[in-house]
Amino acid sequence: MNKKYIIAIDPGREKCGIAVLSIDNTVIFHKTVLKNDLFPCMDELQKKYTIAAVVIGSGTTSKNVLQLLQKKYQQISIAVIDEYRTTDAAKKRYWQENPPKGIKRLIPRGMLIPPVPVDDWAAVIIGEKYLKNLGIKGENDGKKTIKEAD
Repeated sequence: MNKKYIIAIDPGREKCGIAVLSIDNTVIFHKTVLKNDLFPCMDELQKKYTIAAVVIGSGTTSKNVLQLLQKKYQQISIAVIDEYRTTDAAKKRYWQENPPKGIKRLIPRGMLIPPVPVDDWAAVIIGEKYLKNLGIKGENDGKKTIKEAD
């Protein structure tokens, strides 16, 4: 039996966060892509993983992406998740996975700005919210994540 995964998306105007989580809530992949590269990236991920659902954040730019998802991936369940405060959670998660070094260690993490976009981490948070809503435990349980190289 194939292991099943979800794709989580944090849609934005210019770029989107995309993540793959296993049904047991392990983060497999996360990346920030240009909006035009979202569907080619999803197609590649669909070749590698058995996708059980696509989860998209409910932000202001999600409507257009949702309509395109519903047309292109009719055979896959698509869910919309409230993305309230996911960017804040994504920044916090970034620093958990990438602790500051040097003098930045002395600055409270809440005051630090990540040096890279955190759209991918927002997608991870959206995926974890979806799995938590399904009753699957393990949200941010200390497991390290694997980020695929560009």
